[in-house]
Parts: sequence; structure tokens; C-alpha cells
Amino acid sequence: MFIPPGFVQRSQVLSQGTVAHVEADPAFWSAPPGSAWPLVFIHGFGGGSSSYEWSKVYPAFAADYPVLAPDLIGWGQSDHPDRPLTTADYEALLTEFLQTLGPEPPVVVASSLSAAMVVRVAIAHPDLIRGLVLVAPAGLADFGQDPGSSLINQIVKLPLVDQLLYRGAIATAEGIKLFLTQRQFADPSQISDEMVAAYLASAQQPNADVAALAFVRGDLSFDLAVDLPQLTTPTTVIWGEAAQITDIATGRRLVALNPTAVSRFEVLPGVGLTPQLEVPGVTIGIIQQCLADPQSRMNTPDVRA
Repeated sequence: MFIPPGFVQRSQVLSQGTVAHVEADPAFWSAPPGSAWPLVFIHGFGGGSSSYEWSKVYPAFAADYPVLAPDLIGWGQSDHPDRPLTTADYEALLTEFLQTLGPEPPVVVASSLSAAMVVRVAIAHPDLIRGLVLVAPAGLADFGQDPGSSLINQIVKLPLVDQLLYRGAIATAEGIKLFLTQRQFADPSQISDEMVAAYLASAQQPNADVAALAFVRGDLSFDLAVDLPQLTTPTTVIWGEAAQITDIATGRRLVALNPTAVSRFEVLPGVGLTPQLEVPGVTIGIIQQCLADPQSRMNTPDVRA
């Protein structure tokens, strides 16, 4: 298990299966103030993704907030059904998970495609989310982009070939490190052996290929540009200027669609797709600023009004 000291894994049964999540161990931490709302950290999608993605960030908040970091269905330590979930399934899962948290809506911190899905959840259920901190939110079919046009998308649509590709090139230590180097990090020297091992452990779970290949095929993609103008939840967006897959130009176009809700856009020079792993200290600082900013509706009790 790749869980920071002072944290434990719990699970709960939801309509689509059992969801594992990491939370603060009450034997290690004093209880946060009674007025504190939850902070929920949601990982992105890709071979081996899991709540580990946020494990360098969420410990900084456990003394002041109830912290939860779930593994989505099909990923990490959660159930891995032998069928791919759809975008609607994941949005329903996120909605149901947030509904279990009690009367105080959380601030949700999310990454990439999951962050885009959380935007749609916030639009459909504005009472469920107090505020959003999103890292490179993108539906991967934004502004009419075709997510299935690349060579790798075409290859993984071939029967049997997709399984061979996953087992031989994705769910291996070499494949994981190559993906982190080429797609997630701008500075490969920040990739640790622990990161590779954590991604590999998730990627090698039974049926882990089902969700991962659905993502790679583009089956979960959608055009976030259609939805983002409807968002009313106070939002900060963080984007690595050197991000692959979802480049900074797409980020600038997306945030420009709704400057009212997206009141803060932080561009991180020399950083890739996952600043929460590449520069966790910087990421922590931005989140802390968002939570402490007296001008932000994110930290006020009437945010749902």
C-alpha cells in the first residue's frame, strides 16, 4: 500500500461497487475544527491512476480539514468491474460519493478528465460542492477535437491487440515510467521509484485494463467547452505550462469561457500534467491560498445560495 503515515484506507459500498478511499487516521491527527468542511481529492485517468496521485498534497491539510481521497471504480483499490464504466457512470459515482459526506459540501480538488467530470457534477448539483480546485481540467474532446483520431486510439480498438498492448507496454514498470516521463512530467528527475511502483500496483489489479483501455480509446471523452459556461461554483484552475495531452493553449481557451466562476488561473512554468506529483509544495501553496482568500466565495458558508 502507498498510503502516507497518519492515514488509513476505508471503503464504502455504493451503487456501482465498493469504493476505497484514504482518510486521516483519528489516532494520529486531532479532529479538525467542527466548522471545517471536507476536502476531497480526486485522481485523474490513465494507466495505474489512483488516489496515490494526491498523496504528496493531502497530508498538508489533514490538521484543519476532513480529508478524503477516493479511488474511482476501476482504479486503485476500488472494485474493478469486468465492464467499462461510461462518463455518465462516473459522474453518477462522483455525485453519490459526495452525497455521503454529510451536510457540509466539500471543496473538491480534482485532476484532468476527472476534473472535467466534476465540473459537470457541480453544474447538475451546485449544492453538493462548495468550491473547485482543478488541475488541467479537460474533456479531451474539447472544442470539437476528435479523441479517437490518434494512432494509439486506433490500435487499442483492435480486439486482442488492446490486451497485448496493455499487458506488454502499459502495465509494466518500463511502460509506466515511460508514460510518466513523456506525458505527465516536464522534469523526469522528479519521478521516483515509489511513484512508478504505486502506478504499477494499480495498473496490475485484476480487470484494471478495462477502465484504462476505455480511457485510452477515448470512450470517456467529451467536450468540456460546451458545459463550462454553465458553471457557477467558485473555481481555481491550475495548469502546467509544459503539460502534454492537454496543452496550455486549451487551458487558456477553456478558462476564458467562464471568468466569473473561474476567478483564478495559475499557470506553472516548466511543469507538466501532474503538478501534484511534480511540484507538490507549489500545489499545496495554491490550494492553501484559495482556502484562505477572504475574497473567495470558496470559504464562506453561504456559497450555495
